[in-house]
Amino acid sequence: MAEPMLPVRYRVVDRTVETHDSATLRLEPVDRPLAPFRPGQFAMLYAYGVGEVPISISGIGDDGTLLHTIRSVGAVSRALHGAGPGTVIGARGPFGTAWAAEDAVGNDLVVVAGGVGLAPLRPVVLAALATRAAYRRVVVIAGARTPDEFLFRAELDRWAAHDDLEVELTIDSPSTGWNGTVGFVTEPLARLRLDPERTVAFLCGPEPMMRFSARVLLRALVPAERIRVSLERSMKCGIGLCGHCQLGPLLLCRDGPVVTSAVAEPLLTVAEL
Repeated sequence: MAEPMLPVRYRVVDRTVETHDSATLRLEPVDRPLAPFRPGQFAMLYAYGVGEVPISISGIGDDGTLLHTIRSVGAVSRALHGAGPGTVIGARGPFGTAWAAEDAVGNDLVVVAGGVGLAPLRPVVLAALATRAAYRRVVVIAGARTPDEFLFRAELDRWAAHDDLEVELTIDSPSTGWNGTVGFVTEPLARLRLDPERTVAFLCGPEPMMRFSARVLLRALVPAERIRVSLERSMKCGIGLCGHCQLGPLLLCRDGPVVTSAVAEPLLTVAEL
């Protein structure tokens, strides 16, 4: 068994710019690969000489490559974001709980993403498209501050062209040249006509967005156990030892990041928790 605290070497084989501050790295193992990842899980990525941060999987290649979409927000993520082809970085994982979309077979899927929250949800949509007959309705609602801040924009357009996939993009405020929806993701979500007992929802984005989106679904009588969210706190070890990612009784690197709304809602309503 691999030592969970020891990074293994991965090499950047491709870098795709997504937005002004986000890029997707495709990584191949230099030595032995990590164990297979499931959608929703994350890796601890290490920029040598800088530090380590948790980054969710945004794609899983059949050839053993990993896709990580990274937003430049600090020293470590800035170093990883800027890593070009040939750069060697460290990786540990897989860590955390998964979306488990396969458990929702036979149901409607509602995917709601805000900003970079689309990255961890991308594998859910790809899995649903790959096994489309296994699900009923599939709805994707993605929000961004401006049109230029959508991740995977070309892919979103391809998804929207599918006859059996409903896609709605929305931006926070009116923008020149934008003819789509304006407003928060909760607005198109509230307009959906849902079959609550046959709906499974996946939410990822800023915490307020997930909290309010979950409440929209709860008002539509979707059971809290059928609403899954991905929570974020400061993760350092990835294996539940250091306590940095504690949220009430949970250690999110071990018990999350994906939990149901039934678990998350009581915790997210506690001030400063």
